[in-house]
Amino acid sequence: MASKILKERYVIQKQLSKNAGRRTLLARDLHTQELVAIKLLIFGEDFHWDNLKLFEREAQTLQLLSHPAIPRYLDYFDVDTPTGKGFALVQSYIPAKSLEEWLKSGRTFSEAEIKQLAKALLEILRYLHGQQAQVIHRDIKPSNILLANRSGNSVGDVYLVDFGSVQTLAARKGSTITVVGTYGYMPPEQFGGRNVPASDIYSLGATLIYLATGRHPAELSQDNLQIHFESIVNLNPDLIDWLKWMTQPSLNRRLASAGEALKALKNPRQQTDISAIRQKPFGSRIELKEDGENLEILIPPKRLTFWSAFWIFIGTLFCLGLALWAFICIIDVILGNLEVSFIVVFSIFFVGSGFSLLWEAITLFSRDTKINIDCNQISVTHLWPGYKCQVTPIMNKNLNNNIMYIRHSLAISGQEKFYKTLGIYQLTPPEIEWLANEISAFSAGKITVVSADNKYVKIPTAK
Repeated sequence: MASKILKERYVIQKQLSKNAGRRTLLARDLHTQELVAIKLLIFGEDFHWDNLKLFEREAQTLQLLSHPAIPRYLDYFDVDTPTGKGFALVQSYIPAKSLEEWLKSGRTFSEAEIKQLAKALLEILRYLHGQQAQVIHRDIKPSNILLANRSGNSVGDVYLVDFGSVQTLAARKGSTITVVGTYGYMPPEQFGGRNVPASDIYSLGATLIYLATGRHPAELSQDNLQIHFESIVNLNPDLIDWLKWMTQPSLNRRLASAGEALKALKNPRQQTDISAIRQKPFGSRIELKEDGENLEILIPPKRLTFWSAFWIFIGTLFCLGLALWAFICIIDVILGNLEVSFIVVFSIFFVGSGFSLLWEAITLFSRDTKINIDCNQISVTHLWPGYKCQVTPIMNKNLNNNIMYIRHSLAISGQEKFYKTLGIYQLTPPEIEWLANEISAFSAGKITVVSADNKYVKIPTAK
């Protein structure tokens, strides 16, 4: 297609990239003699209508934007090519290499350069997210960030390009959601079609982690969707904490805006929300799983010791003996010995009490309790080996102003009193404090977590 002229104005110089029905061309504008970038969307075998929707949205969005670090909209028209009809979007051309290209060429980035890049990109995001029709980029990654004019201690000029995945506030209203993005840089909520400014914050954090480690985020180890990279970098602990805050899987724990991220980067001591990134107390068997939208707490049964098993065995024999005695007394009454009728009553009472205590003991050592918390309710599932008894929900209103009490076992309250016991695992003070931090951080203050005796209190961090 080289030397071909589009719209009798744009002389094609060369092809810059090609993928799935799209091409990006370098051309010269005969009217201005400037180089421009032309994106082509062709109606071919790889064409999908979602592609056209995103292509048109990119053109409409760029028309409304004016920022030196973002390509300028120049023109939009339909074209005829040997492979089919299509549309062309003309943008200003930025002669710079992407971060991906810099990394592949062997360039490394110092901590100071990573901070410079972070500040520059956060300023761009603050501009995009501050538009009246809020713009979410949705595909921030090293190949979509250009870097030019490096000099001395300056990282150079930073540009954010490729708005082909962009979503605006207007586009979200009354329309279906198209899930786009790049694996490794997409936050959990984006897989479900949900996109907010904090989604771009996550993608930027993952990009900066790539710069710091030289490894794709998907190649790094994860725990409950949290990227772990601190062991393979030599960065200031404050910067590590900030990057972990940027890439928190849960929206409620993540930095919510570019402004907040800039403030936290400039003032590391104000990163109070990092207290939510706590390690589980040593030896604790409680398991937490989080996918950004739900928090699951699995409370295991109490450990069965030799003496516990011994006393359960003795209790079982005692209860069986009482049951046998009661049965013999009942037979005597049936045969006419009414003198033992009062013994029957007491026997049945003691048998019932004994088996009730025995059942509680067996439950203590055999039943798991699973607690699920999302934005609308808290539900509980009691799990025995081979059997599941679902108890849901115990709180089905908005979680605002509800209280979760923790003291040895968990309980939920909406009226400042115990409502439903959730578990019987004996919690230690460190476990109580840890769970309080985790639940408060996840719910962003919608659940207040205190102990039943108010000894351990976690006040949710205000955002």
